[in-house]
Amino acid sequence: MAKVDAQLQELLNGRLDAIIDEKSSEAAAALLSKLKKRTPVGKAPHFDEPMTVTMKGDDYTTQTVNKKGEQVFRKRKGKTYRFRSKSGSIFDRYWSGYSGGTLRRAWRVSHEKTGDDHIITAENPEEYSSYVEYGHRQTPGRYVPALGKRLKASWVNGKFMLRTSADEIAEKYPKAVQKVVDEALKEVFRGK
Repeated sequence: MAKVDAQLQELLNGRLDAIIDEKSSEAAAALLSKLKKRTPVGKAPHFDEPMTVTMKGDDYTTQTVNKKGEQVFRKRKGKTYRFRSKSGSIFDRYWSGYSGGTLRRAWRVSHEKTGDDHIITAENPEEYSSYVEYGHRQTPGRYVPALGKRLKASWVNGKFMLRTSADEIAEKYPKAVQKVVDEALKEVFRGK
């Protein structure tokens, strides 16, 4: 009985904390993975009209005098000019060089132990992250130059990537910790 008591004390003193700490770190890593999968990546808008407009001048005829004093008429093609269309200039001004994923890359998850509590903290320092998470209002009819369109809806629904991921972790990991603790206790009482 003394051997079981010693193993139980060992489990309670350090091994149990190590097991819970390991599972909490796994939960933090799983939360970060779920958050990154659920976070939408921005895309540059697709414009229906072409990015450039080509204009061709009219063909014309020139009249010159050659060395012999004869008049020479030559047909010339009109010059071709290429301009950026409205969509092209919007794309150049707001979207050139754009690559999405800033919100996804900004997630930070930390794990710390305070007393007997293991606390997992998830944060996203991007200033617009709360608008994507919870949704936001907007003014219908307002012209947005970066999109080249007017807004239609008065409310944009949130994606709830943090809430959904945290709920899944909170449901799954206490059971996993309990299972590992139960297995450790069974080992102690079996005498291994």
